[in-house]
Amino acid sequence: MPIKRQLMSLQHEMLIDQAKIYVLGGPGGKGCQSMYKDIFHRKGFPDGGDGGPGGNVVIQSDSNLNTLLDLKYNQHHKARKGTGGGSNKKLGKKGEDCLVLIPVGTIVKDVESGLVMRDFLKDKECLIAARGGKAGQGNAGKKIATEGGEGESKTLFLELKLVADAGIIGFPNAGKSTLVSRISRSHSKIAAYPFTTKSPKLGVVKLDDKSFVVADMPGIIEGAHSGKGLGDRFLKHIERTSVLIHVVDIAPFDGTDPVTNYIKLEEELKLYDEKVYNKPRLIVANKIDMLEDIKDAEKFSKAIKKKVHVISALDGKGLDDLVVAVYEEIKNVRKNNEENNGQDRDPCFN
Repeated sequence: MPIKRQLMSLQHEMLIDQAKIYVLGGPGGKGCQSMYKDIFHRKGFPDGGDGGPGGNVVIQSDSNLNTLLDLKYNQHHKARKGTGGGSNKKLGKKGEDCLVLIPVGTIVKDVESGLVMRDFLKDKECLIAARGGKAGQGNAGKKIATEGGEGESKTLFLELKLVADAGIIGFPNAGKSTLVSRISRSHSKIAAYPFTTKSPKLGVVKLDDKSFVVADMPGIIEGAHSGKGLGDRFLKHIERTSVLIHVVDIAPFDGTDPVTNYIKLEEELKLYDEKVYNKPRLIVANKIDMLEDIKDAEKFSKAIKKKVHVISALDGKGLDDLVVAVYEEIKNVRKNNEENNGQDRDPCFN
């Protein structure tokens, strides 16, 4: 009996995964220099209030965002100035904070020091990236009123690594885009030539009342681990996936050997990062609709000595079983992570 899958989408036409921004905390408000006089205090006494502190620049993760596109072209972020103090010891108001929203999975680095300020792994995590200036002091304390302090200024480098449950990998034209568009509504561009997908795209698969996120990765080529064809830019996005889905074209139009292609891509993963290479994965033999003899898929499985899920992403054969298998693997990883992680970290960091 076919499994009912509700389809959703998180896809964007363009994924911008790097941006440099400049943040500046608001200046503190000026302290008030004031003398109060009346018929009882002819000489007067100081009653100037303190100014308000400057606003902070706060960076917060938002699960509704999937790209740094907005920050790529909106680079300067400044918080508001605190208001000045007043007579009768009236205090100035704190300057309004500047909120910068980023996708979950973004790493924020201080360019000057090179240090990672925070790695945003969950929704609604926040970081005070630049503090506002100190409030100016009024003369009510029998001191001379002072100007407010300047806010912190920093140059930040943002790098997005997609957070997805499953990453679909394979050589160009292996049918990854067709697969992800069939099991979700990612609407990746599909065509019969290599490099159709030029940036990672996300899709959500809902299986009854359960769901998981898949990432359609651009085709990986030989030498990707060293940056060939921007391969290292693409490979970094699978670092945070729980499970890999390695799609192999079982009937390649260029006449190459599926077993050789499988081994080459596995080697690229190993050369890039051992942790990525050791991630749990499902091997998928795609395009069985192009085979003259289905036994060729069985020969492939025997050759690599691994279980292979045989599918046709084009006509939907084997997709229901594959979706269930992917979810079960993801569920096992989630369970292990919960057991190992224990407590959640503080969602806000100053």
